[in-house]
Amino acid sequence: MRRLLSPEKRRWFIVAIIFLAIVFNYVDRQIVSVLKPVLKAEFSLDDGGYATILNVFTICYAIMYPVTGWMVDRFGARLVMFFGIITWSIACIGGGLSRTIGQFGFFRGLLGAAEPTNFPAQLKVITVWFPGKLRATANSLCVAGSSIGAIIAPPVIAWLALTYNWQTAFIAMGAIGILIALLWKLIYRDPPVEVASEAAASTVSGEPASTAAFEWKQLWGTRSLWGILLIRFVSDPVWYFCLFWLPGYLQEESGLTLAQVGMFGWIPFLFADLGAIGTSAWSDKLVRKGYEPLKARKKMLTTVAFFSPLCILTPYLGSAWATLAVFSIVAIACLSWLFTISVVVAESFPVKNVASVLGIAGGFGALGAVLFNYFVGQFIGKIGAEKIFIVMAFLHPLAVLILRTMVKKERPAEVPADYADLEH
Repeated sequence: MRRLLSPEKRRWFIVAIIFLAIVFNYVDRQIVSVLKPVLKAEFSLDDGGYATILNVFTICYAIMYPVTGWMVDRFGARLVMFFGIITWSIACIGGGLSRTIGQFGFFRGLLGAAEPTNFPAQLKVITVWFPGKLRATANSLCVAGSSIGAIIAPPVIAWLALTYNWQTAFIAMGAIGILIALLWKLIYRDPPVEVASEAAASTVSGEPASTAAFEWKQLWGTRSLWGILLIRFVSDPVWYFCLFWLPGYLQEESGLTLAQVGMFGWIPFLFADLGAIGTSAWSDKLVRKGYEPLKARKKMLTTVAFFSPLCILTPYLGSAWATLAVFSIVAIACLSWLFTISVVVAESFPVKNVASVLGIAGGFGALGAVLFNYFVGQFIGKIGAEKIFIVMAFLHPLAVLILRTMVKKERPAEVPADYADLEH
């Protein structure tokens, strides 16, 4: 295989495997949202109990995200991705074998601890294998697996649960994950020197990726790290709502059955995927036209963010179809931000730090989702959905303000000042 694949071909095979890994990463985490009424009945849960199960996953996810980012920078993407996929697949199978809520909660926590390995490893791979003129597009094709997973989860999980039982859905998805892990180990190699050099030349104004890097504690002194943390903290909850609450909302508030959610619940995620790939390609096109890469990403993200407030209309819509239409647009904004904020990290920090920064930021994003999940679970029946959607409407515009005022290219102190002249 090593001899058959040129570096140019191998990097696209790597993108394809990462795409598959992320697809089933998202299917595994979304099983609970598709089967929400079934699991609530199985384990005697109310909305608060369901939110607790979500937060067991999300808290473990938030804690481990920074750890796995450090692990990728320390041990490399190949090993961390492989063991991550194996672990989350075992956790998914364990969820299907659970007989008590304690067992189920344990395996959801293990799933949450293992799944963050995916995205820091993915960003590291994209950063070292692709130059700036291709980076956002390659990144979007990888991370498109998130919404493809969300697209296929409703019909596949509903079919497995209705044809067999809910346990089968967990076990089957875990088994597929183990096969993907083996494929990753077979295909992935670190890039040859000439490919890595080309990629590094478009990262942080061409500073040498092999030597220029922040120490872990130095990262916390950069303004851009705090800006990216705040962006993820305020914007991620909208996407988590789409993943964890929208399928249940369509059943409990819009009147769809589980079978109908299986038939139609994937629609917003399909639009999100196509739209986010398109917006990522647009930002790469701006780079090819001469925009500085970071400015191109900021321009695109600012444009799409102002579609997110459409979610405020949701409680006043008269049909499930109208809800699906609104969230199809909102999901494009959400996924465009999730796709491209990773590229912003790659273009704001040295290549040796990108996995660590994304890990820290992902943990903060998950923390924001934990708080939002708790808020929704506790108050959706008390204060009404209207106020929840009002809060969601302002989160992406707030993220734009943070992006514009706090995020810039960061360089370690030892990098010569001459590099600063290249930024503008």
